[in-house]
Amino acid sequence: MNQQVQFGLGTFGDVTVDESGTPLSQAQVIRNVVAEGVLADKLGIDYFGVGEHHRDDFAITAPETVLAALAVATENIHLGSAVTVLSSDDPVRVYERFATVDALSNGRAEIILGRGSFTESFPLFGYNLADYETLFSEKLDLFSELIKEEPVTWKGTLRASLNDQEVFPRTESGKLNTWIGVGGSPESVVRAARYGMPLVLAIIGGQPERFAPYAELFHRALAELGQPDLPIAVHSPGYITDSDDNVVEELWPHYRVMRDRIGRERGWPASTEEEFLGEVQHGSMYAGSPETVAQKMAKTISALGIQRFDMKYSAGTLPHERMMRSIELYGTQVIPRVRELLAEGA
Repeated sequence: MNQQVQFGLGTFGDVTVDESGTPLSQAQVIRNVVAEGVLADKLGIDYFGVGEHHRDDFAITAPETVLAALAVATENIHLGSAVTVLSSDDPVRVYERFATVDALSNGRAEIILGRGSFTESFPLFGYNLADYETLFSEKLDLFSELIKEEPVTWKGTLRASLNDQEVFPRTESGKLNTWIGVGGSPESVVRAARYGMPLVLAIIGGQPERFAPYAELFHRALAELGQPDLPIAVHSPGYITDSDDNVVEELWPHYRVMRDRIGRERGWPASTEEEFLGEVQHGSMYAGSPETVAQKMAKTISALGIQRFDMKYSAGTLPHERMMRSIELYGTQVIPRVRELLAEGA
């Protein structure tokens, strides 16, 4: 696929601390996320995504509302989710909200659909986890019909059927850009191909090269299904600082807070600095100086043949000021350097 690689940013709206270590309110975190998105737009970054969670360590529960604020505060950057948990939402309402963001942004809205890595939204909205697979399958099927922006006739088992139903507002372009986010399931990769939706690979640990078979599977499935070739994006954590020597001091304490809280919930052992450094040096954490991060990103982009790299720049309690500096370095130094490296390897 011959096109220039794009670069994005993503955040879950992690509840952060100020430089003195005092936790910020969720309200302030949301305002800070808007400021971070505005900076990304000014720097010419291609995409800004916000995640959806329903727990106290993440502030964003309504991505579309945050994106609506960004839609009127930015000019060029594409705005979307990272991800929208379709299983515990209503596809019609999801379409309507994102179509509204698309209108406010003059056609810059995107959506990444996924299952999500947390389950708090299921009991919160009255869904049974026993229906986990069916909920996502049926709702994705309905959403694939909605984005055609034609009258919808659809029938499932867990939601009311639609009969020649029109849904508004329609987008001016006639298309709401919709991706499917996957964490490494071959079945999910093939499903994205079947629906003709671009793929986002969430690579949050381990060597990124191990996902090459999923990229190959996606392109092969598209061809076999008679679909046009579609882009692949990678979503991975990262942090850019002025020197590699600063990574442990600046990032590790804040990353550890998030990693250990989630780990306790899931029965993982406590994280160690050695494990963290292993991810930085050999895994899917893109942290360090601009040159170090650029070299690593270029290697991943080339190895997987992807068309977009989205860096999750928030990490636990990492302060807003440090994230702003990381975003600045990403836009002004890392992205231009990655483009140089990719051109040199072409």
